This record gives sequence, structure tokens and C-alpha cells, in this order.
Amino acid sequence: MEGDKVSEEAKNDKQYPVRSLHDFLFELEREWTKFRNGTLIGLGSSIVLFLVVLFLILRDRYFHLGFIGFILLIIALVILAYSIYAMVSQYRFLNKWERRIGLLVHMEEEMLEERLSDSKAEPKA
Repeated sequence: MEGDKVSEEAKNDKQYPVRSLHDFLFELEREWTKFRNGTLIGLGSSIVLFLVVLFLILRDRYFHLGFIGFILLIIALVILAYSIYAMVSQYRFLNKWERRIGLLVHMEEEMLEERLSDSKAEPKA
């Protein structure tokens, strides 16, 4: 019988993307910092790589990379520039929505406190 309950609960979990708004907000808030920090680390490393590639392009005559090497460095520079642009946009997005998610979490906490205080204030019959 217990196995039936577990499989039935598993089926119910599969029907919905999240169990409750509280679970969703809690999990989202917990993971948010990881994404933002990952974006910052990626942005920093891309900027360093961009500067290294730019240095190699500017000093090409000392390294004798040849035409193909020079073209590959130009392509790498363009890709890194786009990557930096995308990560800056991603960081702005994360900051913007972090405030909104924080407000939602705060509102939910207030609603839960109100509900708990209302249920305690109601006389039991």
C-alpha cells in the first residue's frame, strides 16, 4: 500500500512543474546567487582572454603567427567580444529580476505570517 502512495505522489509531481509557489521561490532564491556569480566569473575570464587575444593581434609581428593565425585571432576576438556583451546583458537581467524575486519572497513571507496569525487568533470551537 505504501508503494502505491509513493507512485501516486510521483505521478502528481509530474503533472505540475512546481509543487507550490513557496517551493519555487525558495529554490529560485537559493540558486540565484550561483548564476550571478557564474556570470561574473565568466565575464572576468572573458575580459582577460579578450585582452590576451588583443595583445597577440597587436604584437603579431613579434610572434610570426602567419595569415591563418592572425585570422583565427580576429575570429576569437569577435567571439569573445560577443560573449562579453552577452554576459553583461545576462548580469543586468539577473540583477533586475533579483530585486523582483526578492519582493515576491518578502510578500509571500508577509502573507504566510498573516495567515498564521489569523489562524492563531481564531477561537477553536
